[in-house]
Amino acid sequence: MPILNKDMTLCISLSARPSNNGTRFHNHLYEQLGLNWIYKAFAPTDLAQAIAGVRGLGIRGCAVSMPYKEDVIALVDVMDPSAKAIDSVNTIVNDGGRLTAYNTDYTAIEQLLRNNAVPTDYSVWLRGSGGMAKATAAALRDAGFTDVTVIARNEAAGRSLAKLYGFKWLAEVPDAVSSGTAQMLVNVTPIGMAGSMAGGPDADALSFPQEAVDAAEVVFDVVALPAETPLVRAGRAAGKTVITGAEVATIQALEQFVLYTGIRPSDEQVRAAEDFMRAQ
Repeated sequence: MPILNKDMTLCISLSARPSNNGTRFHNHLYEQLGLNWIYKAFAPTDLAQAIAGVRGLGIRGCAVSMPYKEDVIALVDVMDPSAKAIDSVNTIVNDGGRLTAYNTDYTAIEQLLRNNAVPTDYSVWLRGSGGMAKATAAALRDAGFTDVTVIARNEAAGRSLAKLYGFKWLAEVPDAVSSGTAQMLVNVTPIGMAGSMAGGPDADALSFPQEAVDAAEVVFDVVALPAETPLVRAGRAAGKTVITGAEVATIQALEQFVLYTGIRPSDEQVRAAEDFMRAQ
């Protein structure tokens, strides 16, 4: 990485629980490609001031994570169709003070469902109702999934998300013994997430009951930190097809990198950056 200098281009991420995933991925690619760029993660205390800083300081790109993916909508100038279609933002690009919002989460979810050849007639439990849940629900709907149940304690958000995509809603995960289970489980909540310095309150929790994991065919945890969440470990132990948040993180970060720099790295360069990201 070049020594810090006045001509260096800055990209950042904003999250309540910053990790080094994006920092390591982007900075490794900058170094491989000889770019005079640097990437830094932040936990903002004031989101509006943080976005004003992006604009006023000429920060080129800004990744947006939980819980800010919907709150930033009012703070940008343009909503790209990828973000406008689902009212959720995970990427902001600054062109001379004009902030355009995108969503690369959708792309990542769509690619992973396709790459893992998940049958679209599978029943799905989608746990969560925030910005990432919107991207996931949209990808499921657009891929052809119809038997989807949104599980969210926030009734207003859960019902709204389910209605938007023609899915069902439940407040709690059903009792798998009495009511059956789903063929694919998707966790889009912070359950199982570890913080950058310490675990979150549910870092060791399983986002779905073990009996639901045992009965499922596919287990998909969108949580990226750690790469092996309790749900991922349970899915692997049960011999299920497992899709991880680390995979989501790689694809969405790659698409962000392209939006920021205008450069699409080679597959080999992406694999090297991904290995460096996961080696922390």
